[in-house]
Amino acid sequence: MNQLLNLRAQVVKTLLSVQQGQSLSTILHQQLDQIAPKDRALFHELVLGTLRQWFSLKALTLPLLSKPLDNPTVESCLYVGLYQILCTRIAPHAAISETVTATKQLGFPALSGVVNAILRRATRETEQFQQTLNQTHGLPSWLYKRLKKDWPEQLESLCQALKQSAAITLRVNQRKIGRDAYLTKLEDTDVQAQACPYADAGVFLKQSVQIPELVGFSQGWFSVQDQHAQLSASLLPNLDGKTVIDACAAPGGKTAHLLEKFKPSLLIALDQDEKRLNRVTENLQRLDLNSDHVQIMAADATTWQATRMVDCIVLDAPCSAIGVLRRHPDIRLLRQASDIAETVALQKQILQNMWQQLKVGGTLLYITCSILKAENEQQMIEFFAEHPEAQEEKIIADWGIPQTHGRQLLPLDQQGDGFYYCRIKKIA
Repeated sequence: MNQLLNLRAQVVKTLLSVQQGQSLSTILHQQLDQIAPKDRALFHELVLGTLRQWFSLKALTLPLLSKPLDNPTVESCLYVGLYQILCTRIAPHAAISETVTATKQLGFPALSGVVNAILRRATRETEQFQQTLNQTHGLPSWLYKRLKKDWPEQLESLCQALKQSAAITLRVNQRKIGRDAYLTKLEDTDVQAQACPYADAGVFLKQSVQIPELVGFSQGWFSVQDQHAQLSASLLPNLDGKTVIDACAAPGGKTAHLLEKFKPSLLIALDQDEKRLNRVTENLQRLDLNSDHVQIMAADATTWQATRMVDCIVLDAPCSAIGVLRRHPDIRLLRQASDIAETVALQKQILQNMWQQLKVGGTLLYITCSILKAENEQQMIEFFAEHPEAQEEKIIADWGIPQTHGRQLLPLDQQGDGFYYCRIKKIA
């Protein structure tokens, strides 16, 4: 079937899978394999770009329709067509004819006229359409209300920033090569990059590249990791000779970073997703990190028990992932308002279970890639209220916004994603 469909129709099929609840990370590789290599970059751009602008395109389209379409396929065709005309450099006539053809190929020839009419109107009124698109907040209404409550001052800039794509950031494996030396290697291969201001091993790429083709990839000189995610290792005490748990470890960015920076006597990397744990093993092998001291375990962090008390726990808790919306735009469609309370309850269970396994004097670093206070500040307020033996170790830093407990980083620019950190010491 796919051989007969044009590229826009294949994009729409992928968007329909997301609307039916499939996450992009589970289906994208499969889908890309079915696309001709020369078209893959465009396919990727159209899928992710349309998802980023999804609710903006919806708000733009509704007033243009005399009656609602009630047809997810045709709506998706319309959004993909408008995205091309308003947000890319694709020639408008090509965008229109390919998208109208896709509408027919997907089984709705009778509605292809509606798609054609609206896309033609968009080429005549491009400036007004773009203006309308930019003025919409582009979020599902439940999320917009939450952000308005949590971040009223930053709301406008947050909504606009979350429609953009995020920078690609590398973390240099300093056991192999220094950051400055690696920046020189990139320069020698004509790749534009610069050092990150906050993460001491971080490098921003200033152009799009194929990661496996970068100098030093197979030698394990670097990993891809957001700057704000890289800050975790700088917030920990010296872990040389210590026992450490990386709870919810997959795909292993933090596990690897800990081994690049410290020499723990034992590092237990836990995750309940066995498939994703394979990525941890692959990453450690590519980075050539000594994994004799690493136990990779598929286990449920709400119930798993260590055989002995540990010195440090890095808990990158499951969360709504609103802070990484730019990288995973399908979250806009997949996440529901009701998910948040469930996630908060799950975080609490994991926190309770892990906290019991920490030695007195030990440190737990609580992390999420969310910007919702319920999962972050509020979660910590409750935790400290229930645990007199817990003491916050304030994070003094020139990044993020101090909260009642912990610090919040917002995804407001190309510096990094939305992350929350709170450092807790066990004092009794």
